Amino acid sequence: MSSVMYESLGAKVAMFNQYASKHKDKQSKNPFTSGLNIEKPRFSKEEYGRPEAGSLSDLRGRKANAHVLKEILELCEIINQEGTPCRDQPDVIGITFGDIFNIYTNISNKCVGLLLRARKQKYLEFEGECLFQRRDDNVPIFLVKPVEEIREEYNQRLEEIRKDS
Repeated sequence: MSSVMYESLGAKVAMFNQYASKHKDKQSKNPFTSGLNIEKPRFSKEEYGRPEAGSLSDLRGRKANAHVLKEILELCEIINQEGTPCRDQPDVIGITFGDIFNIYTNISNKCVGLLLRARKQKYLEFEGECLFQRRDDNVPIFLVKPVEEIREEYNQRLEEIRKDS
């Protein structure tokens, strides 16, 4: 009977040692760990703060990114439908902030944030750092890429997100 206890105790010790080793390894990569005399690895800007590939956090982030891309595409499509072509550049569509705000807030409460993200991706152009309701109602917003091209980019980026997961 003592040999059975010995084997289970040995197995428990081995399992604990394996867990301790994994923990120590993980802590050695953690830049906020103190007390261990292990040289901290350097992280590039691309990998620092990013979740481990394939983790639940990574999957949630990819899903959220895909959702935001979908909302940006939807906003651009609405601007394309409701806006008017510019006289000097017929392929550029314009709409005022007040108009798009009134149309889009019935769909989503993230209109201003999506406008900023779409500008960062060079789909839209408008003046000012941030747009505010009432104050900036007459500020023109221009859709500078054809909506078909935006759809194409959306589908490519969505495919990249799915491929990486």
